[in-house]
Amino acid sequence: MANEKKKLWIFLTILATFLWGISGIFAKLLFMLEPRVTPLLLSQIRMIIGGLVLLSLAGLKHERPFHIWKTKKSALTLIAYGLLGIIPVQFCYFMAIKLGDASIATILQFLGPFFIIFYLVIVEHQAPRRIEVLCSLVAFFGVFLLATHGDMTHLAITPAVLFWGLLSAVGGASNTLIPRSLIQKYPSTNITGWGLLVAGTGLYLVHPSFEPFKLTAPIFWLLVAVVVLGTIIPFQLFTNALKYIRPTTASMLDAFEPLAATGGSVILFGLVLSPADLIGSLLVIIAVLGLNWQPKKNRFS
Repeated sequence: MANEKKKLWIFLTILATFLWGISGIFAKLLFMLEPRVTPLLLSQIRMIIGGLVLLSLAGLKHERPFHIWKTKKSALTLIAYGLLGIIPVQFCYFMAIKLGDASIATILQFLGPFFIIFYLVIVEHQAPRRIEVLCSLVAFFGVFLLATHGDMTHLAITPAVLFWGLLSAVGGASNTLIPRSLIQKYPSTNITGWGLLVAGTGLYLVHPSFEPFKLTAPIFWLLVAVVVLGTIIPFQLFTNALKYIRPTTASMLDAFEPLAATGGSVILFGLVLSPADLIGSLLVIIAVLGLNWQPKKNRFS
């Protein structure tokens, strides 16, 4: 029975990462159909509504969502998580999608673990494993192929796409590192719910106005898809899955996210992948999966 439950949650984890991948497709369709829906506005909508829904769920589950604000350290960490973690990982990701496509944006964001390694080496003075150094070199070469198609004389993607994509990867790292102290004390629904709400509120305070647009049926359902299918449902699935499968397994299954984004871009937008694109994408995915490898003697330490 336990094995069947594990298989079920592995499938649901794949579903969660698949939904995250195709949410970029929904965002790209939104930007194409209604240019007045900007990455900033979409981020505000996604964060605020997603945060409110998750906090409502936390309240229904009696998880005391306001308890996290009672200590100054937790409150400051939560604010940093929203502003320095969630904003770059979502807003910068949408910027890369708008200027490029969901496939390259997701592949670049997938580099987040390597920025975590860089942080641990520079700030916490943790020596990297040899496999981490090797995977970093493989990932760098993969990004080089994606950015240049193997031709060093020109960029195959614009510098702006590369900038926002890599910034979203930095956000992926800070999104993981900042809330570490909170995860030990508070339910994940509370942390992510408040983080989303803080991030969305922060963006609204910086830019409260937006150009009005007509809320047609396609625009409405694409917004619902980004918020519900791309935020609320996959988050709940992925978080609950960690009760039944190991984090390393969940991290490896996250490779379905760039695969879903690339497949969707090929089907819906006619994206043509050159051999360099395919090789570069595979190298990045293989490199990230390689970070989860451990020698047998250390696997259960």
